[in-house]
Amino acid sequence: MNADARPVPVADADSAPFWDGCRAGELRLQQCADCGAHRYPPASLCPACGGGETRWAALSGRGTVFSWIVVVHPIPRAVYADEVPYVVALIDLEEGVHMASNIVGCAPEDVTAGMPVEVVFEKVSEEITLPKFRPVEGAPDR
Repeated sequence: MNADARPVPVADADSAPFWDGCRAGELRLQQCADCGAHRYPPASLCPACGGGETRWAALSGRGTVFSWIVVVHPIPRAVYADEVPYVVALIDLEEGVHMASNIVGCAPEDVTAGMPVEVVFEKVSEEITLPKFRPVEGAPDR
């Protein structure tokens, strides 16, 4: 890998359907076939009921900001060295799953707890498209 290239996640057998969905512009997560609970990251057993039957389901892509940090110090030779500050957030998806991602489309100081967000996708390679979240236009301020 080129030392200046952005590192990207590597899809494996467990996560391939997630990355396939992102490439198609759709947020997909595992869903337990027994109890219906969604889960992230992918796992072989459902943490809610212990079931082992899984299907992949498309999610709404909507949620709220649960928690966040603002990265302000660039890491030498880092991927985002020229993009600070940026926001890393824990998103509480409508389907009841938390997902870590970035908030885009607003200034870091405008991010608030409970802020409504929606998924957007950033293609970073032929294989990987990253899910990120932006504020929902027209949503009431919190």
